[in-house]
Amino acid sequence: MNTVLLENNENDIVTATELIRQGKVVGVPTETVYGLCADARNEEAVRAVFSAKGRPADNPLIVHLADFSQAELYTSYIPELAYRLAEKFCPGALTMILPKNDIIPLITSGGLDTVGIRVPSHPVMHRIIELSGCPIAAPSANISGLPSPTCAEHVMRDMNGRISAVINGGNSKYGVESTVISFDSENTVRILRPGAVTKEMLSEICNDVIIDPAILNELAEGTKAASPGMKYKHYSPEANVVMVESSLQDFVNFVNRNNGNKVYSLIFDGDEKFFPYNYLTYGSDSHEQAHLIFQRLRELDDIGAEKVYVRAPSTDGVGLAVYNRLIRAAGFEVIKL
Repeated sequence: MNTVLLENNENDIVTATELIRQGKVVGVPTETVYGLCADARNEEAVRAVFSAKGRPADNPLIVHLADFSQAELYTSYIPELAYRLAEKFCPGALTMILPKNDIIPLITSGGLDTVGIRVPSHPVMHRIIELSGCPIAAPSANISGLPSPTCAEHVMRDMNGRISAVINGGNSKYGVESTVISFDSENTVRILRPGAVTKEMLSEICNDVIIDPAILNELAEGTKAASPGMKYKHYSPEANVVMVESSLQDFVNFVNRNNGNKVYSLIFDGDEKFFPYNYLTYGSDSHEQAHLIFQRLRELDDIGAEKVYVRAPSTDGVGLAVYNRLIRAAGFEVIKL
């Protein structure tokens, strides 16, 4: 398959939309990460998404809509709280798990009777949904298990020859996938995957916000994943990643004892003044770290790192999303000093 690189203009967006209508798969920028877009109702198109990614069939896809009101077409029940959240966060980086109806096939929902609904804010993605007139299934546009793509170059590297086209929309704004929530009650939500919409932000609307244990721990064996990013090792470079929770001085001492030729570290901006070993920095605060983390993990492969020690980020605010991605990239290998 010849994968065409398209530009961010109306003609190329129309071309991408026509491909999606024909049942093809297209890489499209969103404000979170780039996604592999296909008609969520078209089982063959959705199978092509799973095939291109090498994605396990029980890992559900999120369905993207132009407006939250369209969720009524694809779900069987929407709680009143969901409408209040949509007023605040849609369009944006929030995905809500809702009971699906039969229009969304089981292959799209990973065999579940629920579906994740999101209204993206990126103008290219939003325009494609509007022009196509269909719900768009769009997981991250990477080979399953690798770091998610935050620019068109990443998508072309992973997907060239696997999908029909990629639209170059520049770098993603947030750099981590959307926050995914489910509804435990009429006034309580559960965060299944953290993102740019934080617990603190959700708490302004909801009486109670629960952090699911699977965010920081492995999903119990035999448990079905209600959200993407819960079950499998994700976001991981070829290098062996190890998370280290420590002060800067303890981190420096730890790397000194475990250093090697192809050992690298991911440290905070400013740490490098005290760090005499191989390193990349990944931001000075949680928002910068979210924006840079997947790019840095890919760069570590480019420079041939075989082992990577990561100075663990804070779990406050969007830092929880960064920590969640890193702990999965590390296969839950965490050293606490």
